[in-house]
Amino acid sequence: MARVFGVKSEGSWLYSLWKFSRPHTIIGTSLSVFGLYMVAVGITNSGFSLLTPLGAWISCICGNIYIVGLNQLEDVGIDKINKPHLPLASGEFSQRTGQFIVGITGILALIIAIFQGPYLFWMVAISLTIGTAYSLPPIRLKRYPFWAAICIFSVRGAIMNLGLYLHYSWILQQRSNIPAAVWVLTLFVLVFTFAIAIFKDIPDMEGDLEYNITTFTIQLGKEAVFKLARWVITVCYGGMILVGLFRLTEVNWILLMISHTILLVWMWRRSQKVDLQDKTSIASFYQFIWKLFFLEYIIFPFATILG
Repeated sequence: MARVFGVKSEGSWLYSLWKFSRPHTIIGTSLSVFGLYMVAVGITNSGFSLLTPLGAWISCICGNIYIVGLNQLEDVGIDKINKPHLPLASGEFSQRTGQFIVGITGILALIIAIFQGPYLFWMVAISLTIGTAYSLPPIRLKRYPFWAAICIFSVRGAIMNLGLYLHYSWILQQRSNIPAAVWVLTLFVLVFTFAIAIFKDIPDMEGDLEYNITTFTIQLGKEAVFKLARWVITVCYGGMILVGLFRLTEVNWILLMISHTILLVWMWRRSQKVDLQDKTSIASFYQFIWKLFFLEYIIFPFATILG
């Protein structure tokens, strides 16, 4: 395979594929898939089996690679400035290789999903459609900051959470209702992902300017977007603390309050060390925000099971 795609070795090709798939998004997708399954198990009191979410996980990973890969295919010039380490920008992958990977993963995502059930299929189909509209001309919604943010947090926040829970509920109980705990998690992720969506453009300002990609960072400035993202995350954690304080849903309120208070303090302390003139410092904090996102899909499912 490595020789066919013009890469030095099998190991280097797989490493390039790993970079092409944008690892932080793969981790986020995986935690979403398994985290929502744990929430469904906790709410429905069903038996736990890793085989149950396996098909959904493979389909969602393929869909993830399709979406981020398509974005890289259309952003080679921008990525040579903003993210020169990515395989297409660095020349590790040819345009044809990228197109092959994107085409195969998009088709696999839909084929696997359709055999898993109607809720998963429509979740994947809608996500791929939005991901295509985000990157592909002539629509290319990423050119407009409002619509770009809508695309990102609607898929990560609403469509994946609600779609996955409905899929698991349908498998475990043949029901399609959404309980309060899932709405709480969905609202948290929806708002939190907005912070990710606006923050991600801060370290990419140089390339976006050169290629006329309008972002909130370009319109409002680095400092304003940084502060906005920080306060959005603060609202998310404050909301979770209030959910626990007033016991608004059947989860372990002690775990919910303590964990989110700790994360809120940690986020503020970490944010005070960010140098907005240093691209590395900004990028490091962006990855930190993703780690906070990952943690939510660990903490909330356990709070649901322990509730």
